[in-house]
Amino acid sequence: MATEAFTVRAESDIVHKIDFLADSLDRSRNYLVNLALKEYLETHAWQIEKITQGIAAADRGELIAHEDVMREMDDLIDSKGKSRA
Repeated sequence: MATEAFTVRAESDIVHKIDFLADSLDRSRNYLVNLALKEYLETHAWQIEKITQGIAAADRGELIAHEDVMREMDDLIDSKGKSRA
């Protein structure tokens, strides 16, 4: 995979934490930063996709009444409380 260099300015404590972790794992700073960026981008892409799907469902009128959601949550809470007793 092709790579491209870019510069990022980070707070000193973040750089020190990255360096400590890289040293502890016998990895490079570059490896850890790339891994962190990849995981961040994957997580946020997933969240944006789910939000977009939710908005589309709402636009289609695929909604659940607030009262129904609250009733289901109350039932879940009650069942968890009873299982601990």
